[in-house]
Amino acid sequence: MNIAELENLGLKSIREVFYNLSYDELIDHELKNGEVKMTKQGATAVDTGIFTGRSPKDKYFVDRSPSNKYIAWGDVNQKVSEEIFDELFEITLEQLSNKDLYVMDVYSGASPASKKSIRFITEIAWQSHFVKNMFIRPTESELETFKPDFTVFNACKTVNKKWKEHGLNSEVYVLFDVERNMAIIGGTWYGGELKKGIFSMMNYWLPLDGKLSMHCSANVGKDGDTALFFGLSGTGKTTLSTDPNRALIGDDEHGWDDHGVFNFEGGCYAKVINLDPKGEPEIYGAIKRNALLENVVLDDEGNVEYDDDSKTENTRVSYPIEHIENHKPDLMAGHPKNIIFLSADAFGVLPPVSKLTKEQAMYYFLSGYTAKVAGTERGITEPVATFSACFGEAFMTLHPTDYAKLLGQKIDEHGVNVYLVNTGWTGGEYGVGKRMSLKDTRACINAILDGTIHESEFETTDVFKLQIPKTLGDINPDILNPKNAWADKEAYDATRDKLAKMFVENFHRYDDGSNEFDYSAAGPQI
Repeated sequence: MNIAELENLGLKSIREVFYNLSYDELIDHELKNGEVKMTKQGATAVDTGIFTGRSPKDKYFVDRSPSNKYIAWGDVNQKVSEEIFDELFEITLEQLSNKDLYVMDVYSGASPASKKSIRFITEIAWQSHFVKNMFIRPTESELETFKPDFTVFNACKTVNKKWKEHGLNSEVYVLFDVERNMAIIGGTWYGGELKKGIFSMMNYWLPLDGKLSMHCSANVGKDGDTALFFGLSGTGKTTLSTDPNRALIGDDEHGWDDHGVFNFEGGCYAKVINLDPKGEPEIYGAIKRNALLENVVLDDEGNVEYDDDSKTENTRVSYPIEHIENHKPDLMAGHPKNIIFLSADAFGVLPPVSKLTKEQAMYYFLSGYTAKVAGTERGITEPVATFSACFGEAFMTLHPTDYAKLLGQKIDEHGVNVYLVNTGWTGGEYGVGKRMSLKDTRACINAILDGTIHESEFETTDVFKLQIPKTLGDINPDILNPKNAWADKEAYDATRDKLAKMFVENFHRYDDGSNEFDYSAAGPQI
């Protein structure tokens, strides 16, 4: 590439630019620089330092017009002044100047009508490798005319020593300037900042253009029927969308424009803690040459100790999506036929499967509910409810209703079926009941995807008013209605009402006097 392009950005005395290196070249650099270790399976393994996860409290957007009129300001999207950004940009440029640099040009978004060209600049080879794995890789001819829409400067080796004076959270900074089309990173080496930073930007750009950005996985059947799977961490989003009978479009980030559904990414970023080759053979098989492991423990022979969480529970692997044999090569498919909201309800209240009206779909999308098992420091007490709007509020740059409005329009326009599937507990809350079997959950998903669920007779539950099938294939009918699965019916009623109140309380956040998003009537009625 032309070094003058980088000098025009403010970088000085650049030594050598390693531009869009091949995998073999990157791995050679990583090993030569002492950045990684090689595993016995041929993957490379890196430690990301003291940060083994994202730093959400260190993420800021520059407060300037016109983007400040659209960004949903708050705990997720915090404000920073132009002056502070400029000061930290100078620190970033100083760190990256007089260095060898790794530059990776990639696309976010497989749809030609919606894709963005992104340039990443870093002084670390493995971060360039991570970017190559996670984003869409341009062809040689595309690189000849590549012009970035957005540039990320990763200066992870420097920190903001004046963070208290600036009124920021810590010496780490992850800052976005929407108008100048750039982001700067300092103080954290974690690869996920690169991935989710661009996701935050796609969540800004696309909805303003009338296109829906989504935190979901997606697959497509042999007849071209597309399905979307929304769900927070631990609900089964990746596991359930990886299906030997359906091609994987992607496992995490997607867009929905006038042409259909498309992956933002060209790879997968999977958790590997306690990874079992029998339970998740596709992911296990994807960990080979070109895959990049994060924060795992290796034995003396280079084998990965997947059950070792001594560095972090958030052990990860990134790999190009081609490592999944049954994937959709163009990363695109038509408009969805089915949308599935996944919730791991540890209260044991939600049914295994429910058919939602359009209004209920809006309610549960804006709620973004799951329930996790409580911590064990003082003994298990009770499940903890989590509400994350749009099933990914931490990455949503606009107000949740902006995404919900687009979802509602598209459900209407394309006649999409929407379902709520509980992958959590049945027959009682955590500690009393048991986890829904993967076999039964798969059976619910398969009935949705092959359409046989429409042959069932439905009934409506109390309080939550959810439509549930009385029978469904070989599934025990007693678990289809959650109350029937509980031995103690009074305990079920009490737990159901407790969870219903949590939903109602959370939904008050949308009480802004607007009738457009008053979907409270579609939620539980106490």
